[in-house]
Amino acid sequence: QVQVDESGGGLAQAGGSLRLSCAASGGTFSRYTMGWFRQAPGKERDFVAAHTWYGGRTYYADSVKGRFTISRDSAKNTVYLQMNSLKPEDTAVYYCAANSYATYYSTSNKYAYWGQGTQVTVSS
Repeated sequence: QVQVDESGGGLAQAGGSLRLSCAASGGTFSRYTMGWFRQAPGKERDFVAAHTWYGGRTYYADSVKGRFTISRDSAKNTVYLQMNSLKPEDTAVYYCAANSYATYYSTSNKYAYWGQGTQVTVSS
């Protein structure tokens, strides 16, 4: 069973950058697809980005495409979310998640393992 733990959230100004990290343990990291989701107050949890274990493919929500980059360091069992050109609407709790599917899913119910979340706040 995989455990994931996010870090790196905080406060940023609009146009700034933050990098989130997600450390995984307890499983075979190389065989897990990793995803990032976010949830703003009063809203549903939305897909942000994913990195598949099979083929190393990356996928992004339209709202972050071109601004966010998901990457993976297998030696450190860690996945990152580099967030550039931040906007106030990026403010949310960001969650790291994992599943064992070889393909990509953007729906949260396809991810079995979740972190506790890290707050990202972007001021205008």
